[in-house]
Amino acid sequence: MTSPYVRARQTTAIIKSLGDFPYTSDAASLVVDERFREKEFGVLDGLTRYGILERFPEQAALRTSLGKFYHRPPGGESWCDVILRLRSAFEMMCREYHGERILVVAHSVVVLCMRYIVESLTEEEILKIDRENEVANCSVTRFDVDRSQEPVGKLILDSFNFVAPLIAEGTRVTSTPDLPPVSRTS
Repeated sequence: MTSPYVRARQTTAIIKSLGDFPYTSDAASLVVDERFREKEFGVLDGLTRYGILERFPEQAALRTSLGKFYHRPPGGESWCDVILRLRSAFEMMCREYHGERILVVAHSVVVLCMRYIVESLTEEEILKIDRENEVANCSVTRFDVDRSQEPVGKLILDSFNFVAPLIAEGTRVTSTPDLPPVSRTS
């Protein structure tokens, strides 16, 4: 399953082209699902924290007041909005793919919000994970089924933000934090 965004679809195509990847049989179908798209940032799209402070100080203040989890910029989504759409995707996956392995190629906020759902995390717990971990491009987050929780089983986190294969291939792992504002002199 993949986000409809170009980069995610390209990554999915590369994964499917790997001959030794266990999920690439001809029978493996590709499902493009808009629910796996990245959080919509609306008017704040493409801006760093500093860019938001400069161009939309009222939104920066509102985000501070409401918090990252609940703030919805004009034309965008809050984390709660993302979680709502992902809950329906997760329920569909449980219903339609029960007992099967599923690979989802998605984006940073989607990865974090799926952890929130699957692990039944609190707002504070997921925001702490977000503060402490910049989700790297092409990193892997993996859940396994805990069979001791039969008859249904329970998903448990096996790995998060795993990038060792990228490093082994000599690929640069990218996740760049915001740059501080440039001081302007008149």
